[in-house]
Amino acid sequence: MLLSDISTKGYDSFENAGYRVPKYNRKKMVTKTMESPFWIHFGAGNIFRAFQANVIEQLLNKGVLDRGLIVAEGYDYEIIDKIYHPYDNHSILVTLKTDGTVEKSVIGSVAESLVLDSENLSAFSRLQEVFRSDSLQIASFTITEKGYQLCQPNGSYRKDVMADIISGPDHTISYMGKVVSLLHTRYLAGKKPIALVSMDNCSHNGSKLFDAVFTYASEWLKRGLVDSGFVTYIKNPDSVSFPWTMIDKITPRPDSSIEAMLQTDGITDSHAIITGKNTYIAPYVNAEECEYLVIEDHFPNKRPPLEQGGFLFTDRETVDKVEKMKVCTCLNPLHTALAIFGCLLDYHLISEELNNETLRKLIEGIGYREGLPVVVNPGIISPKDFLDTVLNVRLPNPFMPDTPQRIATDTSQKLAIRFGETIKAYEASKELHTYDLTLIPLVFAGWLRYLMGIDDNGNPFTLSPDPMLSLVQPYFSDIHLGDIIDVETLLAPLLSNATIWGVNLYHVGLADTVCTFFSEMIKSPGAVLNTLKKYI
Repeated sequence: MLLSDISTKGYDSFENAGYRVPKYNRKKMVTKTMESPFWIHFGAGNIFRAFQANVIEQLLNKGVLDRGLIVAEGYDYEIIDKIYHPYDNHSILVTLKTDGTVEKSVIGSVAESLVLDSENLSAFSRLQEVFRSDSLQIASFTITEKGYQLCQPNGSYRKDVMADIISGPDHTISYMGKVVSLLHTRYLAGKKPIALVSMDNCSHNGSKLFDAVFTYASEWLKRGLVDSGFVTYIKNPDSVSFPWTMIDKITPRPDSSIEAMLQTDGITDSHAIITGKNTYIAPYVNAEECEYLVIEDHFPNKRPPLEQGGFLFTDRETVDKVEKMKVCTCLNPLHTALAIFGCLLDYHLISEELNNETLRKLIEGIGYREGLPVVVNPGIISPKDFLDTVLNVRLPNPFMPDTPQRIATDTSQKLAIRFGETIKAYEASKELHTYDLTLIPLVFAGWLRYLMGIDDNGNPFTLSPDPMLSLVQPYFSDIHLGDIIDVETLLAPLLSNATIWGVNLYHVGLADTVCTFFSEMIKSPGAVLNTLKKYI
């Protein structure tokens, strides 16, 4: 079987091999989508193919929708050229379930795929045509948080952004510049309404998208490159909305065992590739079964009934509560704790850590005992149910090839949000006491111990990338296991750094606790695990 032959030979061979296949008339769907597009998505990577495209696939199969998706890729054009076009925009979704079962589906809901390349006149002209369409309701994004950042670390505009600001909407080269150029096309076509929906995994993502779009528009207005009506159009939420969303689904890199499974089924053209921009991608996507997409329900040009596909629509305040529930309590703090101690205890899969009784008790305690008491229930999702699913379905999933080493990346940027917000809630509470926290300080001490670059067996390991390594690692360069040192004097500059922890640990009374735990963790090989067992 060849996925590249599917449009000419049909779906029968895939269905006979146990794959779910499209049940709608795909040719009619493609034609209708091209004529009257309702949703274009920017970011053609794995999360889009495993989540949004799959939801639309289900709604097409149910007859709820008769049109599919258009996708555009503005960062790595090879994804379109090598993963979409050769397969007539089909892909295979392999859903890996905790109970050991695997669900395999052919996804055909993407009707058209384009490169967001202003130098590709054919593709960009087609994108302009899509944005002029009265029928277009949604332009969504999974381009990572970096996609909305226009400035360099020193605060000045990036070179490509500055070039677009100077040249105006007709000659854009930056990612967001091209998006705003397309929005300007829609404005000129009659100020047609649209929802610009960031679906990236970052807090207040809609505001980040608005800030980027508004920056281009206002800079162009200053230079006389657009009229003031364009800025007014963007600022009017009844014309252009920027809903907040919370997305949660794990879609790791293509896994070789999945490729082998597909080859056993007889699919011979499912090979993964690494693009010139170091994107790991394949004709298939391997993903977990759990998924959440909570969306602020503000769509100026209306929207189809996407809630029938499992999306949750609500108000902005509720989206924010769900985001905080996930990031500050019920998922991300657990992930970070497993990442830190997974590296120290020489684990290479998150799922394997859940077989360690001590580590499991650690994250259960962080979630249930120290986190849940300060969670604001968003109502639309139960925090306890969400946490139950994380602990019993998602993290233990043996099929998910996620590593502590990957998750440990940028830990210095995560601690303040993932743990500091809980500490602040304890500080503000009249019933709870910060000095009762044990497990969060254990994680803090564990990260400091991690920065030594020596695992619990005494063997060196490579620290994951982190923008603060050059600042924090020197504190630990001369420490060896078994050393007796004045820990508080050594660590004081770090423990008082509220940028790292979200709070000054001295001010909240946790610095001494962290020092005690760290001192115990450096006593000898095996001391990390012994310290965890002692306090858990």
